[in-house]
Amino acid sequence: MTDDHGRVRSGARAGGWARTVGRWILGLFLLFAGISHLTWARSEFLAQVPGWVPMDADLVVIASGVVEVALGAALLLARQGRWRVLVGWVVAAFFVAIFPGNISQFVTGTDAFGLESDLARGLRLLFQPVLVVWALWCTRAWAERPAMLRRRRD
Repeated sequence: MTDDHGRVRSGARAGGWARTVGRWILGLFLLFAGISHLTWARSEFLAQVPGWVPMDADLVVIASGVVEVALGAALLLARQGRWRVLVGWVVAAFFVAIFPGNISQFVTGTDAFGLESDLARGLRLLFQPVLVVWALWCTRAWAERPAMLRRRRD
């Protein structure tokens, strides 16, 4: 489907439904993870906070849980336009920001979430970039990067 100027309408973009479903799945995943930070899996998340973080580990877990709930909700509510793209960049940045915790878990050999071997912890490290790409893809943040840069120059 195209508009009056021959451009593809946003709802008809290739993979539009797949991106939407991907955004919902990622949003639900973040909501689940955030709620688990605040409730039943708190001790597991505490094990992932690196010792070098200059804050109380429980505060880090609570804060990251609240952020995950907010980001999950934002992904579910961000339907189109600049808001959706901004949410995508923020979610991707969040996944980058928490990556040191995953590295620390690997380096220190900390068992949590059933990751009880270096192989399992190493495979988890490989999944973190997938989450970054997923956030950028399902929100079209990467695809709309040139348009954002043009708007910034104007």
